[in-house]
Amino acid sequence: MTVPSVSDSIAPAKDVVWDKKQQIALLSGEILLETRSHSAWGGACTASMYLPCKRSQAWQQLTDYPRWVQYFPDLIRSEVLHRGDNLTGKSKRLYQIARKAFLMFTAEVEIYLKVIEVVQQQIQFRMEKGSFIDFAADLKLQDCSNGTILTYSVQATPNIPVPSIFIQQAMHLDLPANMRKMRQVLCS
Repeated sequence: MTVPSVSDSIAPAKDVVWDKKQQIALLSGEILLETRSHSAWGGACTASMYLPCKRSQAWQQLTDYPRWVQYFPDLIRSEVLHRGDNLTGKSKRLYQIARKAFLMFTAEVEIYLKVIEVVQQQIQFRMEKGSFIDFAADLKLQDCSNGTILTYSVQATPNIPVPSIFIQQAMHLDLPANMRKMRQVLCS
């Protein structure tokens, strides 16, 4: 028997440290974004934002996974299939479907995710199966001033061969808008 654990993090292992200019940008509502290549056909991105709410409040809403369809407009279904506990935290199994319109066509992807939660600190999403060659995401929370910094890192390689630069560009355009929508829903 294997025990799921929080490991193989795709985001920095320790709390991220920002310079003064970045701190000011975060606290004024900007989304800090870093994109990078992940594979020949994939991309990776890390986005950070300030939430004007306590970590416990953010956590309670973020772990309501069916509600994620409100945060990410392309996500049309988010369902918890299984809930469990393990030695390192809570684990869940999710099923999600997303639909994205491109120039001349609409792509629909589905994914089964293993989710490991470290209460009020971190959520790891790892693909079990789906419409990707690989997919992994980490969501981390840290206290900041009177609120919380949320950092979301994702790396993915779609099944369809699209050059990495296009995947990175899509992440660069979509993720900040999705994060702003997430903040709007979380803090309303």
